Amino acid sequence: MEENELDVKVYVEQMALLVDLQLRNEYKDGVVANFERIGNIAKLVNEFELPEEIEAAPVFEP
Repeated sequence: MEENELDVKVYVEQMALLVDLQLRNEYKDGVVANFERIGNIAKLVNEFELPEEIEAAPVFEP
């Protein structure tokens, strides 16, 4: 299965249109950079393998 690479700039522009966000051009590069950082962090978290004996808690209790 081929994995498509996300074009973050296009994603930000399309989501801004979708939620009717007037994203000014001077902020667009910063928003794109932050989404790229978020994507890298999420990738790290998603690639972390948990042992099989770990079970998800049914209720979060701090």
